[in-house]
Amino acid sequence: QLQLVESGGGLAQAGGSLRLSCAASGRTLNVHSMGWFRQAPGKDREFVGCINWNGANTSYADSVKGRFTISRDHAKNTVYLQMNSLKPEDTAVYYCAKSRLYGRMCYWAIGDYDYWGQGTQVTVSS
Repeated sequence: QLQLVESGGGLAQAGGSLRLSCAASGRTLNVHSMGWFRQAPGKDREFVGCINWNGANTSYADSVKGRFTISRDHAKNTVYLQMNSLKPEDTAVYYCAKSRLYGRMCYWAIGDYDYWGQGTQVTVSS
């Protein structure tokens, strides 16, 4: 059974950086696209970014483009979300997820993902 565990969340000041990790156990992630999503209080879960199976393709929401970077390490079965130039509006619980789909691309729709981590809180103060 696949388990995804996020870590690295916490409190940051506006303009600061955090790096989130998503470590998998029970199954390799190496053939799957992976995504990061976030959910702020009172709001729907939203797409942040994704990475395809070999790291060659990534995609980001407009709100984080140029500030956030997703990468993956196959040897560690881990996916990362580097967040720079943080803003108070980035405050949310961040989730990683495994896509049910295969292929060269990665995917932005919540319904394309079948395994989710428990989430890690990111709070950005102004």
